[in-house]
Amino acid sequence: MPGGFDSGFNPVPANQTDNFPTYTITVNNTTPIWVFCDQAANTAASHCGAGMVFAVNCGADGSPNSFTNFKNAALAIGTELKAEAASASAAAATAAPAAMTAAATEALTTAAYGDVTIPAAPSASLVTVTVTVEASQWTTVYSSYPGSPEATPASLTGNTYTVKVGNNGTLTYDPPFVMAQPRDTIVFEFHQKNHTATQSSFAAPCLPLASVNGSTPLNSGFMPVAANATSFPTWSVTVNTTDPLWFFCEQHAPDGSSHCGAGMVFAVNPVQSSARNFTAFENLAVALNGTNATNSGASTTSTSPSASPTNGASNLGTNVALILGSLFALAAGLL
Repeated sequence: MPGGFDSGFNPVPANQTDNFPTYTITVNNTTPIWVFCDQAANTAASHCGAGMVFAVNCGADGSPNSFTNFKNAALAIGTELKAEAASASAAAATAAPAAMTAAATEALTTAAYGDVTIPAAPSASLVTVTVTVEASQWTTVYSSYPGSPEATPASLTGNTYTVKVGNNGTLTYDPPFVMAQPRDTIVFEFHQKNHTATQSSFAAPCLPLASVNGSTPLNSGFMPVAANATSFPTWSVTVNTTDPLWFFCEQHAPDGSSHCGAGMVFAVNPVQSSARNFTAFENLAVALNGTNATNSGASTTSTSPSASPTNGASNLGTNVALILGSLFALAAGLL
């Protein structure tokens, strides 16, 4: 509310056990103070709508300004938001056949290798918008794709999404994709074995994206994790655009099969209503099975990485890292 206080978002890793961030306010009188969590505000996943509220100097139970009444009001709003989301989902389901028909008529092209027919990339429209977040306002120019999210960040600091890489020994990213907004942070948490999070493209899911005009495609490098590890290394990427980002694991097993070819891929902002959705990307990776990914000389290009690593990770020597990472992992039994 105007004139009120706001701690801002305070992301805390799931494995943090001490040194938790704090935020302090000074109470100046006995007037009630009402507090809520702003995470996922005005959506069905609203933390406030789930009852995450707090109060100082509220009235006793039975009075109009009791904490119970305050929490019940928040829960009622959460119920309304969930009902609205369910209604919108039902409407989307009704429109799905039309969307599938539209997807079926999209232009086709050929994958960067393997002679597989895939949906062509959509045409981008250059959009200029004024973005207002909290008390800040700025103008941004970006390439908007059909079905891509708005360019307005969730907050000035953005949301944080944790993606577990190879969790429980599986060749997966969990979750397999996220829908993020500019300023959001994707934290890749690497579990046992030796995996990467390497940027690719829809047309070549199992090939690292090539650098163009000085751009640096995103690449965590290999992250070996011992079988008995209880803490896990992380690598973070800050999203700065709304177009889809595609990732894969560069690791190969001793028999030559690739993790990517087994479907170990990930995406940020895939347009799920289009033919170039996450499932299509995953299926293409499996269909190509990483064929020629290391010996065809093929490469894909990018004019911008569309996000930035936030831990200073570098992609220099990626090819050397691929070879050495595989050798070290084989010796350590991490593949």
